[in-house]
Amino acid sequence: MARQNGITVNGAASVRRAKSTAREYGEALFLAILLTFFIRSFIIQAFRIPTGSMEATLEVGDFLFVNKFLYGAKIPWLGGHLPSIRDPQPGDIIVFRYPRDMTKDFIKRCIAVEGQTIEIRNKKVYIDGVLREEPYTKFTDRVTRHDRRDPRDNFGPERVPPGHLFMMGDNRDNSHDSRYWGFLSRDLIKGKAMFIYWSWDPQHKLANLVPTPRWTRIGHLIH
Repeated sequence: MARQNGITVNGAASVRRAKSTAREYGEALFLAILLTFFIRSFIIQAFRIPTGSMEATLEVGDFLFVNKFLYGAKIPWLGGHLPSIRDPQPGDIIVFRYPRDMTKDFIKRCIAVEGQTIEIRNKKVYIDGVLREEPYTKFTDRVTRHDRRDPRDNFGPERVPPGHLFMMGDNRDNSHDSRYWGFLSRDLIKGKAMFIYWSWDPQHKLANLVPTPRWTRIGHLIH
């Protein structure tokens, strides 16, 4: 075994190899973190459905991916957005930051966009005076509310201002949406819901431990 200046040559080579391996792992980890950050910030992000406001389109326990680049992803820390592919449209299911608490994410359906006039008459939605066909809606309360202080079943007419949307949950009698907190600024949009990648039923558990998977909902496109 040769020695140079008191250092074993084979030992020095081993140290260099160890450092090289550690560097490779470190670089790979850094690139993985960077790629994950890029994908999550600009391409897709995963979300979970915690409430029933979008039933029966989306169920509690659904896990879904959201398309962040369609409307132009927000640039972290710098402000502004990347160029969008298209604008939000009525019927799109969108994830956004709740205007009254920016730490919370909401998911609702876009009902009207800027320039359109929204009106609700006895639970029926009219856009620019035309009745909107909504086969996806769910109603659980037979009572129609006429109290002007309660906008659930009767609202407007109001015109959607520039740069805003009017959002509603599909479970119309049990949704906290634009009827209560107003129009949604486009700056708060995170992305459009794409498809369900996993789902389980928290109300039914296997052996009283694990929620039952909903196999038929996996891969379901959201529209």
